[in-house]
Amino acid sequence: MASRTVEDYIKQIYQEQQPVPGQLVSLGRLATAMEVVPGTVTTMVKALAEAGLVSYEPRQGVRLTPAGEKLALHVLRRHRLIELFLVQVLKFDWSEVHAEAEELEHAVSERLLERIDELLGRPGFDPHGDPIPSAAGEVAQPRLHPLNAARPADRGVIARIADQQAEFLRYATARGLVPGAEVVIQSVDVPGDSITLLVQGKSRTLGRAAAAGILVAWQPEAAASE
Repeated sequence: MASRTVEDYIKQIYQEQQPVPGQLVSLGRLATAMEVVPGTVTTMVKALAEAGLVSYEPRQGVRLTPAGEKLALHVLRRHRLIELFLVQVLKFDWSEVHAEAEELEHAVSERLLERIDELLGRPGFDPHGDPIPSAAGEVAQPRLHPLNAARPADRGVIARIADQQAEFLRYATARGLVPGAEVVIQSVDVPGDSITLLVQGKSRTLGRAAAAGILVAWQPEAAASE
């Protein structure tokens, strides 16, 4: 079994690659995400390359190999199933579960993970709307759009909260901006850098920076007009 440090790096590289799968992730960017100095990242990346988990190009960056991606999806599966278990079964608030899952994802056995998956009904998404990889390493990639790119009259359903800082999740909860909530864009104030929308029938105004952390599945007529 890979060490906790290896799993943390592989998971972070996977997440950094997601905007453009397969892209090189700069070591500076990875160092910032991991909150370590660049020299530490370089040493670790070289070790990961020797283990066949990443492809490292000096002065360019790093990307996962197929073996690295398989490991990353396995770690994400553990993390996201644990988050859902904590929310649905142990009744944690969704703003609290990330840190708990960060600890537990490295300790849970495959036998226990399988029982959790079975108990939860083989779910496809965690409490924040992130897809849960299957045991076979398959993961759904629905087409979603950031709320800050919306236009007046667009309508759809919130599918995922990309900004999972505890403070933002509490902010989203207080305004009903949670996965499954129906939204209709009422107006976009470009000079004011804000968006006004109906959320489950209630009018809400939020800044476009906050809206960037909310991903929406637009109804077909909205998506077709893009």
